[in-house]
Amino acid sequence: MIELKDISVTFRQGNREIPAVRNVDLSVDQGDVYGIVGYSGAGKSTLVRVINLLQQPTEGTVEVNGTDYTTLKPKELRARRKKIGMIFQHFNLMNHRSIFDNVAFSLKYAGVSKEDRRQKVNELLDLVGLSAEINSYPSQLSGGQKQRVAIARSLANDPEILLCDEATSALDPKTTLQILDLLKKLNKQLGLTIVIITHEMQVVKEICNKVAVMEDGKIIEHGESIQIFSKPEQPLTKDFIRTATHIDQALDTILGSTSFSKLGENEWLVELSYVGDQTSEPLIAELYSQFQVTTNILYGNVEIIQDTPLGSLIVTLSGTLEQRQKAYEYLVNEGIYVNVLKQTEGGL
Repeated sequence: MIELKDISVTFRQGNREIPAVRNVDLSVDQGDVYGIVGYSGAGKSTLVRVINLLQQPTEGTVEVNGTDYTTLKPKELRARRKKIGMIFQHFNLMNHRSIFDNVAFSLKYAGVSKEDRRQKVNELLDLVGLSAEINSYPSQLSGGQKQRVAIARSLANDPEILLCDEATSALDPKTTLQILDLLKKLNKQLGLTIVIITHEMQVVKEICNKVAVMEDGKIIEHGESIQIFSKPEQPLTKDFIRTATHIDQALDTILGSTSFSKLGENEWLVELSYVGDQTSEPLIAELYSQFQVTTNILYGNVEIIQDTPLGSLIVTLSGTLEQRQKAYEYLVNEGIYVNVLKQTEGGL
């Protein structure tokens, strides 16, 4: 549905050229919830604005449903843009207008009759769960409610694509999950293709089926979410994922505590990661029954990414060096990622 080919965006500041996006290729299929993640300054917001040509690319082509938007005349482009909704971090509502008027704004100037506008706005506010606030004003709403209004407004022209530029960054964690649940509902119920720009891997984990990681204006890694979460390749991607799955926080707690980090004789401190059916295997019991290796679980977590379980454990393994080496080989052969974090003696 969206095909970006060799996209570059360069800004000029006096005599300086500042590259914001560098030679990016990106494909988004119909029905995707596609996350583009990166730290501030990575170029992700510039890239998403290229999709509807709010930002003209310096180089490259932008195809949406097979049409190259960079070749369209202004009038044609304005017409095409109606099928691409957009929501922002700070909602961009008109504070002096009621919720009804905020949602109806684009319909009014599209020549839709008053009665049809009222019916459409009622349907949209019901869809986002805000029917009771139709006569309220933005100042009377919470952040989450304001974002629901912004979503309703973005759907007024029945778009096929919804672009979300840091749409949950101004919201608390509970409200963020509610907005993401709403976006998931719209994706399924309306067949809406969604592109989400975020610096939070947690958002990607909750909703996206595909993800691209940006750094310094480039896409450094992309693929199915479960692939990226289970086998990240780039250091930045690994940092994002370990933060989202809380594994680094758990490690800091364990290594910073004398009671947890102090190993006895013949012990390893080990991180285990596994995916899919492996999460249902009785790994701990097998280590003892087969190799007489005792396991003490210090941290455990299971995430569900694209309906696939992804598990993390931090454990101590106790036994003779030979027993631990055999246990290590067994885990690796089972497809488990094993990282020995700390050991009292002996290698692998």
